[in-house]
Amino acid sequence: MRKIVVFNSLTLDGVMQAPARPDEDRRDGFEHGGWATPYATMDAADGSMDSSGAILLGRRTYEDFYSVWPNRTDENPFTAVLNNTQKYVASTTFSEPLPWMNSTLLRGDAAEAVTKLKEGQGKDIVILGSGVLVQSLMRHALIDAYVLLIHPLVLGSGRRLFPNSGAFAALRLVSTKATSTGVVIATYQPKEEGR
Repeated sequence: MRKIVVFNSLTLDGVMQAPARPDEDRRDGFEHGGWATPYATMDAADGSMDSSGAILLGRRTYEDFYSVWPNRTDENPFTAVLNNTQKYVASTTFSEPLPWMNSTLLRGDAAEAVTKLKEGQGKDIVILGSGVLVQSLMRHALIDAYVLLIHPLVLGSGRRLFPNSGAFAALRLVSTKATSTGVVIATYQPKEEGR
């Protein structure tokens, strides 16, 4: 059985909006885009995604990634991985064929489609970004692990991975690692019922 693993960058106050670029996501007048860039280190992702075989994205994150990664020509370790890895996209507004290579649209209810993916054979499936999708899957207890790159930064505003109106989750800390730039990589799993 495959696992669903959330892999996201967050600030200390839980903001996940627009970590990579200043113009990445200006919804609600967000002015702090690109906040994670000064903290980027190669050791942040070291080994954290080794067991992944596919990526799961919501519509907005898929569109943003597609606008950037297929066009990158610089030497970086992420372009080939993102282009060549199987991508599953949860969207009620998209239709096939999807424009980015190795992309499959999940039809119907996202929770039902992800349940079927989990029941299949293969490596784990990683969710990048996609906060609305993460919250939806949390409500159905479909998240198996959270790898959170917690940045030493408080923004005071922005969309959060765990909003005030979000789903409840009792988690247990599995591991932590601090990077040379002060980012804490914390891995959590849902607590087993009854504990």
